Amino acid sequence: MGPVLAGVLQLIALIAALALAYIPLGNYMAGVYSSDKHLRVEKWIYKGIGADPNTEMRWPAYLRSVLAFSAVGVLFLYLLQRLQGILPGSLGFSSVNPAQSFNTAVSFVTNTNWQSYYGEQTMGHVVQTAGLAVQNFVSAAVGIAVAVALVRGFARSRTGELGNFWADLVRGTIRILVPLSVVAAIVLVACGAIQNFSGIHEVGQFMGGHQQWNGGAVASQEAIKEVGTNGGGYFNANSAHPFENPTPFTNLFEIFLLLVIPFALTRTFGVMVGSIKQGYAILATMATIWVGFVALMMWTEFAHHGAALQAAGGAMEGKETRIGVGASSIFAVSTTLTSTGAVDSFHSSFTGLGGGITILGMQLGEIAPGGTGSGLYGMLIMAVIAVFIAGLMVGRTPEYLGKKIGTREMKLAACYILITPALVLIFAAASMALPTPPHSMLNSGAHGFSEVLYAFTSAANNNGSAFAGLNANTDWFNTMLGLAMVLGRFLPMVFVLALAGSLAEQKPVPVTAGTLRTEKPLFTGLLVGAILIITGLTYFPALALGPLAEGLAS
Repeated sequence: MGPVLAGVLQLIALIAALALAYIPLGNYMAGVYSSDKHLRVEKWIYKGIGADPNTEMRWPAYLRSVLAFSAVGVLFLYLLQRLQGILPGSLGFSSVNPAQSFNTAVSFVTNTNWQSYYGEQTMGHVVQTAGLAVQNFVSAAVGIAVAVALVRGFARSRTGELGNFWADLVRGTIRILVPLSVVAAIVLVACGAIQNFSGIHEVGQFMGGHQQWNGGAVASQEAIKEVGTNGGGYFNANSAHPFENPTPFTNLFEIFLLLVIPFALTRTFGVMVGSIKQGYAILATMATIWVGFVALMMWTEFAHHGAALQAAGGAMEGKETRIGVGASSIFAVSTTLTSTGAVDSFHSSFTGLGGGITILGMQLGEIAPGGTGSGLYGMLIMAVIAVFIAGLMVGRTPEYLGKKIGTREMKLAACYILITPALVLIFAAASMALPTPPHSMLNSGAHGFSEVLYAFTSAANNNGSAFAGLNANTDWFNTMLGLAMVLGRFLPMVFVLALAGSLAEQKPVPVTAGTLRTEKPLFTGLLVGAILIITGLTYFPALALGPLAEGLAS
């Protein structure tokens, strides 16, 4: 079997698995967030934190809860890293320096999981499990909660209430993320991923020195890393490391894990707004972009230019031979079109155009299918904009799901789509203009610029992956990337929740003959076009200086 056919067959198998999980998981999640009953363990948690899960919140209260919870998470994780040197289970590692502690704390709380350190040489068992792994769960649950609040904004009328953040947070963690992660961890352990709390072992000599490996609760963290679209790995090589991702099957399984909740949330959306077809329209938009990007990536990485690539069967630099070009291409597209950021190959070693596809996937806003929750609310914001464009074209007041899209709604949607590009372009420009930051670039020219552009695109979109070669463990990059993560995570949430509150206060608009049918393929095409055009107009100059210039020159 040739490598191209193997890649295509893996893609088909992945689509089939996602299709099988779509309806049951989507319906289950809709039931979780629509239920008025609480599990016993959930009641204990509510009592412990002093929250009343039955109290409905308007959007300012919901937002304050999101920000307060996240701020406490940043502080706790920062202190845990600063105190690592005196904690048990530290494996002899010293405390993490202030700039890197800030960067890492912000990174995991914002669901970014950017890592400017070597995981196996920096973090002990306590920080990994009590700090990083916990944030993998709750940061993902926060994203789903905000998405559900926006869905309620569309589903409800004549009320500003969007649910209860604490109930949404706890339910998402206890009923969705924990069960899926337990099952996924068992599968990974059965397939060879490690799960222990052992210390550091010498495993032999390497290039004249001793090679050392430390163990850890890798399979359990790998599971929530993918299920929660987090991405931060136990080891520096991330999912290219055989302890995290030992076989081609686990590689495909991990891709399935990082895609299954974001895709299934479109079913949850359809059920909660009372129109399954609306959920299918959003699903079709996400799937069209995802499949298109996978096809483009495979084409760029399988294109044979020169004897070396022909002999290897594709651009094998930076890719694991046990995984191959096809599976690596699927993983790279999936991890950058979601907010995962895990890698089973090194994106800096992809072809110039291939690396550009990974950057563009993040710059779309990671909405195809996007992160846990963040992908759905990002796509719904784009749907609002597409409806507005359609309204301008026919001279009619735009409506979506029975809600009028007026001046206030469009201002909030416009602010949402402008904040992330502003962060990316401003921080990247400052890093290239100042004298010191460019010294962190391993490469010069177009590829060096792509390293910096990728870093801030990844941080502001809460992805977490990187172009290898950029030394981000400096005061400048730790601080600026940390700021990009915070602003890129929470400013968009402000606009999403404000939009949800505005929509929930409206009364439904009756459907007429002139109403745009947003469940039809025509709207799906309009939505795909709006996403690509808006992103292209925003980022094309920066892409032309980096990956496009490199790709055309090779």
